[in-house]
Amino acid sequence: MSKRYTITAALPYTNGPIHIGHLAGVYVPADIYARYKRLTGNDVAFICGSDEHGVPITIKAKKEGVSPQEIVDRYHKIIKASFEDFGITFDNYSRTSAKVHHDTASEFFKTLYDKGEFIEEVSEQLYDAEANQFLADRFVVGTCPKCGNEESYGDQCEKCGTSHNATDLINPKSAITGNVPSLKETKHWFLPLDKHEQFLKDWILKGHKKDWKPNVYGQVKSWIDDGLRPRAVTRDLDWGIPVPVPGGEGKVLYVWFDAPIGYISATKEWAARVGKDWTPYWKDEDTKLVHFIGKDNIVFHCIIFPAMLKAEGSYILPDNVPANEFLNLEGSKLSTSKNWAVWLHEYLVDFPNQQDVLRYALTANAPETKDNDFTWSDFQARNNNELVAIFGNFINRVVVLTNKYYEGHVPEPAVFSALDEETLAAVKAYPSVIESSLERYRFREGSQELMNLARLGNKYLADEEPWKLVKTDEARTKTIMYVALQIASALATLSEPFLPFTSAKLKNILCHTALDAESSWGEISTKDVLLPAGHHIGKGELLFSKIEDSEIQAQRDKLEASKVANDAANKVLEPQKETITFDDFTKLDIRVGTIPEAEKMPKTKKLLVLKVDTGIDVRTIVSGIAESFTP
Repeated sequence: MSKRYTITAALPYTNGPIHIGHLAGVYVPADIYARYKRLTGNDVAFICGSDEHGVPITIKAKKEGVSPQEIVDRYHKIIKASFEDFGITFDNYSRTSAKVHHDTASEFFKTLYDKGEFIEEVSEQLYDAEANQFLADRFVVGTCPKCGNEESYGDQCEKCGTSHNATDLINPKSAITGNVPSLKETKHWFLPLDKHEQFLKDWILKGHKKDWKPNVYGQVKSWIDDGLRPRAVTRDLDWGIPVPVPGGEGKVLYVWFDAPIGYISATKEWAARVGKDWTPYWKDEDTKLVHFIGKDNIVFHCIIFPAMLKAEGSYILPDNVPANEFLNLEGSKLSTSKNWAVWLHEYLVDFPNQQDVLRYALTANAPETKDNDFTWSDFQARNNNELVAIFGNFINRVVVLTNKYYEGHVPEPAVFSALDEETLAAVKAYPSVIESSLERYRFREGSQELMNLARLGNKYLADEEPWKLVKTDEARTKTIMYVALQIASALATLSEPFLPFTSAKLKNILCHTALDAESSWGEISTKDVLLPAGHHIGKGELLFSKIEDSEIQAQRDKLEASKVANDAANKVLEPQKETITFDDFTKLDIRVGTIPEAEKMPKTKKLLVLKVDTGIDVRTIVSGIAESFTP
């Protein structure tokens, strides 16, 4: 029986492009799940959008001397294009600057305000007098009170994942001026998380959420066990959604109050476009809500957003929040600011039309239970040793031999041997095997089960050797090729969530659209025939190409060059002596000299011999400028 699914992927900040860490942690697993659910006949709304508010965007705009709107417009376009290029099948990719989002977030805030769900409080907040600005979130850095990380932000420590208030930081400093901030009174609205603590305990700890991933359940339990405190949902900023109640002048909604509501507003936008009712996707208990996020967003999606939804009263709660850990790059943490990353839009320049190679490498090495490391050597090995040597090799053999022996027609099988029956039964089992992995959000395991099906095909051909039998046993060869073609057809369908571009290419080679009823995910398990005898397939083409060592070395060199450039840009030169006073400076005798003569020094490329008239005397100076200046 089909079911309705609302699948969300974390809204990316529009302060920079998307890199492989984002893809591995959130968007590829979410896309695999959404594609799989559609293939199995479910009603899916796969939702995302650009998170265009928050301090990182404001900081980026200040650095570049442009408006925040210019920043979000630039990166929204790049991010959206990257997702499309990599086959991320969002039903809607929206943005939080859209009117529908401003209206939805404002309405949500006013509903909670009218219900008395907020605490209005005047409190002391960090303030930078030189910048004339309160220091919210990323505008302040300091020492994390939990793990001691000295580069924690004012809203969250990226090292331990703890979420906190800016005033909790030890030794805070302004990210704008570097000054030590003072405390200044200001009024804000707070969501009293402590009021919802019992609900969260019952829902998560005493409820049925132990099927959540251990890293998610453990972090949430730790938060609840430590005791929850009121959380500010407004900020003293000029970029964001204005607080829509009296007294909110000059303040905006906290980005982590506004951003998750973006899932709702994006669903509204999609439903209006396709002529659907959005409410069942958020308010019907039969709908399954699943949030795909990175581990740094766990507290917001498992504590703050559910508390908001519960306080509002009419929304469903998430069924699961399969958060991944972080992906590192060649042994070091991915960093946008340090340009230590593999950017998606740049990857496609170096590896055109090889989206599936990266999707597969990231899935096969996904940071599902712990931080994992992406290396270019592993990327190459996954491509050459698995995609090319196993999957691609099997398909190439089957298609080439079918065209060679039978002019591209699926042969009529004779009597099936025990091995044939066993192989066809194994093919029928694979949809449920892969499904078991995907239902448990084990996408890495699922990708390897898919590869095991290709291995099954390779082993079957290697054991049966139709290229030898074709000379002595024509009937047996036809049966072998028939069985191999059934495996190829199953691979074409089952690979779609993981390798969508490859799946489309393979379906085209096998001419799936010419079939009366193209095999669906479920039919692989129930149908005895996927490609009927007499069906005509197309000519072969390589699904994957070998990646050479020189291509991988070029990527390593690119990373090293980026590291050197970043180190040089951030190098702090220590003065060799103390700065002189102005009185010291006035003692200097600075003169402009005239050069009456210049000639090239013999037997050298770089040296000029100069006569310099200082006004007091004429001096001879040898200068290494001959490659830039003529005598």
